[in-house]
Amino acid sequence: MTHHRHADSPLLDHCPETLPARAYSDPDWFARERRAIWAREWVLAGRLGDLAPGSMRRVEVAGQALILCRDGEGRVTAFHNTCRHRGAELCAAAEQPLGRLIRCPYHAWAYGTDGRLVSVAHATPTADFDARDHGLFPVHVRHWNGFVFLCLADDPAEFRPDLGLEALANWPMDDLVTGHVMETDIACNWKIFWENYNECLHCPGIHPELCDMVPVYRQGIMAANEAPGWTPDTPAAPVLRPGARSWTMTGAPAGPEFSGLSAAERAAGFTFVTLYPTAYIVAHVDHVRAVSLTPLGPERTRLRAEWLFLPETLAQPGFDLAHVTDFASIVMSQDAAACEMNQRGLRSDRYRAGRLMPQEFDIHRFHQWLLSRLEAAEPEGRHD
Repeated sequence: MTHHRHADSPLLDHCPETLPARAYSDPDWFARERRAIWAREWVLAGRLGDLAPGSMRRVEVAGQALILCRDGEGRVTAFHNTCRHRGAELCAAAEQPLGRLIRCPYHAWAYGTDGRLVSVAHATPTADFDARDHGLFPVHVRHWNGFVFLCLADDPAEFRPDLGLEALANWPMDDLVTGHVMETDIACNWKIFWENYNECLHCPGIHPELCDMVPVYRQGIMAANEAPGWTPDTPAAPVLRPGARSWTMTGAPAGPEFSGLSAAERAAGFTFVTLYPTAYIVAHVDHVRAVSLTPLGPERTRLRAEWLFLPETLAQPGFDLAHVTDFASIVMSQDAAACEMNQRGLRSDRYRAGRLMPQEFDIHRFHQWLLSRLEAAEPEGRHD
């Protein structure tokens, strides 16, 4: 069955082919993505406020062990977790204190928090050794809205959230603190996570609670302009169910609403900001949730969700954290089960590729983004 599609509708006017099945399980494909995407794009490393001054933390990006450092004055730097002497790791613990120097625990070579080699301890180098050539291998750092992002590339890609750098300007992002963290491993390829995120055809069958909160999702669409017969003159309906203000178990805000939001931002109910390949951020009137992913292998992905609040919200007498976190936790658990189901089905010897439906326009855009990165990094390589 076909429907009239207005020129301003985002729906596809054709049904393009999906990525091939091997893209979700083949180790060589996974390795190419790690080199071409995860080692070249910006990757979320956490909240700045969760890394205390005078500490350093182990971080992994694209299979590379890194250290994220914050010195006593609050300056943040990042390096590969390897000493320039003979390659020993510098930080063995998940997080440890950082003084004025980064000191190798093996032979005591020491580096400034800017990566300069300042001491070779008991060694006695000869004249052919220049300390300036043996600083730590640096990693690019970017701060945005209280988040820290890292990029391994020598020439980092442009940092470009899908809604722009100012998308969350009216939220007090730098003032928010972490109220709850959920971390889980999902038995699926990282791209399946993003494909599930990018469509709502699954919503009526997978997300009863979410469809109750956002009634348009019951139609298998993400926004009203995806509906059959939609035109720009179609009257706008409320986004959230009557009486709801936020994604909580009852729809009631967890605390005072953020004061700087516009009327349109309040009426929207939520604002999603996407940063491929690493994370999305969904901002509500009372809290923000950041969800990031780390590929662990061709068929395994680690998911981390952080709920962020103003300190005064968390300090309210009788504040019920579960009132907020349980709702999104239910939705993410449902999505995880769907993604794992998808991954299992892709193992069929008969399945080669599928077809996207018009409502899956954002999946098509994601596939184009991914393939363009692979082609730019390996123009002579094969991606099919």
